[in-house]
Amino acid sequence: MKKSKFLVRKKFTFGLFFLLLTPLSLFSQYAPPVGYFGTTAIHKDSSCFKSWAASCKVQRGSVDISDNPDSLASYGNDEAACGVPDNMVVSLGDGGIATLRFNPPISNGTGFDFAIFENSFNDNFLELAFVEVSSDSINYHRFHAISLTQTSQQTGAFDTLDTRQLHNLAGKYRSGYGTPFDLEELRGACALNVKAISHMRIIDVVGSINPDYGTKDSQGNYINDPWPTPFNSCGFDLDAVGVIHNNTSNILSLTTKNILSIYPNPAQEKITISMFEKTMKSIVITNISGKEILFMQPNTDEISILTESFSKGFYFLKIKTEHEFFYEKIIVQ
Repeated sequence: MKKSKFLVRKKFTFGLFFLLLTPLSLFSQYAPPVGYFGTTAIHKDSSCFKSWAASCKVQRGSVDISDNPDSLASYGNDEAACGVPDNMVVSLGDGGIATLRFNPPISNGTGFDFAIFENSFNDNFLELAFVEVSSDSINYHRFHAISLTQTSQQTGAFDTLDTRQLHNLAGKYRSGYGTPFDLEELRGACALNVKAISHMRIIDVVGSINPDYGTKDSQGNYINDPWPTPFNSCGFDLDAVGVIHNNTSNILSLTTKNILSIYPNPAQEKITISMFEKTMKSIVITNISGKEILFMQPNTDEISILTESFSKGFYFLKIKTEHEFFYEKIIVQ
């Protein structure tokens, strides 16, 4: 049976329309910006956050790695990344690295486990970063980041990105909204305990498509983000890291294994920490909000700590020995 010209034309038009739509569906397949259906952005005031990064150490990157690699970003200070998001940030610079500690550790739970906050002023001007986690501060594993942004033309210093083309990259959402990550994606990684993530590295993406400077995603694509931004506040601007799931309910009780002795606990004026056949290289005490209260490097197997200046309540103790990390709850009355 012979088809009419109208039907042939209609099918051709529909096919062309489908082909025109196909790139959009292929290259805009991830979560959209804040306020759109399907967004994964989490507001900073969400009750899902249980604690925040306890400490941060930043290795600054260049203001413009292509021009003067020795001129480093300088905006903000390391402590700005600790605690709740407040738009007080530390700028990493091209390829800069922020290393954060968490006490209690982050734990793999149902759904997202933590979220990273940047200070972008809108939904489109986005500066990005890789995210790596570790349970021993030695072996780090990177989330599989994906960028589907075009790489035929460099994204300029004040150009924009489409959130829907980005996945597992910190900085995907505007100020006040965290980009979430799920530790389940890294389950089974070598030397990684997803139930006890104690450290995290946030690494600025050098958003150049020039092979001499650019950085690639997990699929080998250059990540094209606003670059260069030759200012002292260049690169990823880290505001905070919020913890959704931690392992406070599963803190390892070492006292039952004759490894660690803590007494008295609850404490009033003083608490003594003693380890059996192990040397304490460092001790960190944080409150329930994740704020670091005390950091020590005793290099001994026993030490007493004055607690009379501590506020009454629960605290988390983290002890590092030569090759291990140990955790305990302590109470000050």
